[in-house]
This record gives sequence, structure tokens and C-alpha cells, in this order.
Amino acid sequence: MKLLEQFYKRDIRALSKIISAIENNQNGVQKILGELFPKATAAVRIGITGPPGAGKSTLVNGLAHQFLKAQKKVGILAVDPTSPFTGGALLGDRVRMHEFPTTGEVYFRSMATRGARGGLSAATDNAAVAAGAFGYDIVLIETVGVGQIEIDIIDACDVVVVVLVPESGDSVQTMKAGLMEIGDVFVVNKSDRPGSDKMVAELRYAVKNWKRSDKSWDIPVIATEGTTGKNIDKLFETINKFLEYSRSTGRFETRRKEQVSRKLMSVMQNRFKREFLDHFEADAGLDQVVDDIMKGITNPYDAGTELYKRFEKKRA
Repeated sequence: MKLLEQFYKRDIRALSKIISAIENNQNGVQKILGELFPKATAAVRIGITGPPGAGKSTLVNGLAHQFLKAQKKVGILAVDPTSPFTGGALLGDRVRMHEFPTTGEVYFRSMATRGARGGLSAATDNAAVAAGAFGYDIVLIETVGVGQIEIDIIDACDVVVVVLVPESGDSVQTMKAGLMEIGDVFVVNKSDRPGSDKMVAELRYAVKNWKRSDKSWDIPVIATEGTTGKNIDKLFETINKFLEYSRSTGRFETRRKEQVSRKLMSVMQNRFKREFLDHFEADAGLDQVVDDIMKGITNPYDAGTELYKRFEKKRA
């Protein structure tokens, strides 16, 4: 396949084309991903998540510079809101890459959420596979910032960094059940603002007293100023410490196994769903069933069972 040949020659355009194919779910993309997957396992995925306005983009830039200093190649996948007109990322390929070398050590890609409820594009995980296979040592995944439901990032990352701001202090207690429970590292960004010290103290108290099954990792809370670079080096060191801890305890491999298991289930579910829908779209069976439900002839529960029986019969 010519595209893969270009990809293996480290043609950055080929990487971009493959990610576009992933986003658009083009025919043949599953086969490409199947070939790339074994080559992507060495890449470390770091998720940067948190509510809107927390300064995630600035932190991602700062971390990218730290990894560059460590002689690492960095891929950045920034998940943006979807345009209702084009289906593309509203912010597009953000103009912030001028500060990085143009020799290929850093790759940046904006991706649209396309309705993904958890802050991640449905294609982001597969795009991370492509970036890893291309040779990027680190893949930084910055989520759209939809807040508490942004928890599906754990399915794609080896480390999750939750970014908050001093103004988030009063809502810490209410956030425990969602976003707050997935963090491996917490950051209070824009720490030059009033209330920063109080926010850091509240977070440290909260993470220390949360009921967690595994308390072998003391979740750190770091105060940063993304715009000035304050403590970005400390955040970088903390991420690396977590990776060392995660690998030494087997947590890294366990998380990877869980991710692979969920990915396998997702692939199977998508295939069954597509096959099921293709079957009924072909004979307009769904439209008739919907009409019957609207007329009170049947109901969604009985109709669903009957549709599956018809599907099973045809497949047999």
C-alpha cells in the first residue's frame, strides 16, 4: 500500500492522511491500524484534561518543550469542539506551533469531538496509535475541556493529568464522582490568581482522604503558571516519577491490558452495530418498525427482540 510505504519513510504527510482516514472512518483504515498497532506500543500517552479555561494548551506546550529537552519526539493530539457545518475542529490547527522546531520532532493535530460525550474524539485513540507507530516517543492528548464527564481519557492514556484553576475550589467536593477520580497527577494552573493556595490545600486534603482501592501512589498536587513556565519542570518530573512507579508496580501493564480489552470490545461492538444497521437500512426494515411503534402496534422492547431474531435468521 503506497500510503504505508510513505508512512514508513517518515513522510509526515502520510501520517496526516492516515489520521484523516481514521477520523472519516474510511474503508481499509482498520487494516492499516492492524498493521500499525504492534509498532505503537513503545509510545507513552499522556492525557491533559480539565474544565474549559484551565490553560491546558499552555501546559501542553510547556511539557512538549520539556520532552524535547529530554531528546524525545512529541506528538500532540488536541481534541476540539466540532463545527456543526463541516464536522471539523472549530479551532482548526491552532497557530501555536511556530515555537517548535520544523524538523519533525513535534507533530500537532487538532481533532474534532464529533459528538463524543467524554471529551475525546472517537478516533483519538486510533490517532495515537498512528502517532506512536510513526515514531513519536510521547503522545500528549489534550481534551476539549467539557468538565466532569471527560473520563474516557483513561481509556487512551498511561498518565492522566487533571488541570484545575483556583476558581475551581468551591466545586472540588462535587467533582469527586467524575473527573476528579481519574487523575494520576493534579495541577492547579494560573496559580498567581487569588485563592490558589487554598485550592492546592483543599485538593491535597481531598486526594489524601478519598477512598481508593490502591493508595500506593500519593497523588501529587502541583501549582503551575503555564504562561510563565513556573513549575512546568516539576510537572514534567512528576509525570516521569509516576511512569517509573507505574512500571515498577505492574500498574502500567495492567492499565494497558484494560485499554486493549476495552478497545477489542469497542471494535466488536462497532462491527456488529454497522452490520446490524446495514442489514436493516438495505431493506428499510427499521423505518417500518419505527412507524409500527408510533402507531402503537408494538413497542421498542418487543420490536428490538424481533429485529434481532430476524437479523440472526438472515446471518444463519
